[in-house]
Amino acid sequence: RGSDPPPRAMAGHNKWSKVKRLKAVTDSRRGKVFSRLARDITLAAKAGGGNPDGNARLRTLILKAREANMPADNVDRAVKKGTGELPGVVYEEVTYEGYGPGGVAFVVKVTTDNKQRAAQDVRAAFARWGGNLASAGAVSFQFLHAGQFLVARDRAAEDALMELALDAGADDVIASEQGCEIRCGIHSFDKVSHALERKGIKADSAEIAYIPVNTVPVKDAAHADALERLHDALDEIDDVQQVFSNEEAGA
Repeated sequence: RGSDPPPRAMAGHNKWSKVKRLKAVTDSRRGKVFSRLARDITLAAKAGGGNPDGNARLRTLILKAREANMPADNVDRAVKKGTGELPGVVYEEVTYEGYGPGGVAFVVKVTTDNKQRAAQDVRAAFARWGGNLASAGAVSFQFLHAGQFLVARDRAAEDALMELALDAGADDVIASEQGCEIRCGIHSFDKVSHALERKGIKADSAEIAYIPVNTVPVKDAAHADALERLHDALDEIDDVQQVFSNEEAGA
């Protein structure tokens, strides 16, 4: 495997539980999902060009858009806004760090055209549910920032998937009852993504993630409820794209 693999981490909201939540998108929230995907597609096209064959992040997002039944015209417009072929709002990516109830660490990824508004909205969500924003670097050291692919057990044989992923540059493959979690360095994300695609293996989730190195136990039902409400409050903010936290799985 080359260098030592990154430390293993437990799941929390950042693994299979999050995949299940995303798959349960209702019609009432579909517009918000489309809006977030469009922002990410625009940023990906701006950073790496509008050709998905040469832009792994864009290719992954387009696949997500298809799975969410996002209209092809919406995807095309988002790409063209990123490449400058169409006028569009200028978005910035911002990462906020904070603590939730019980000292649970949060990393919140935001894509926004107004950083002041985004900061106010995120700060208010933390304050309402017993948390607070922290300074940059205050909690991110508790997470592994890496590429993460989740492949359900019925999509590929474990041994073959492990060999394929490691040969493509992955650092670790962790098997569980649900399937396999592949981790790789950020710069290896494209290569691992291509390797899975060439074999026709569809990942349930593929993203640059903040994976908790250690987890914080959930004390009781009230604590779990407050954490769930904080997750929901952050998810309701239009500018928020991704939320990572390190409470123990099953919270």
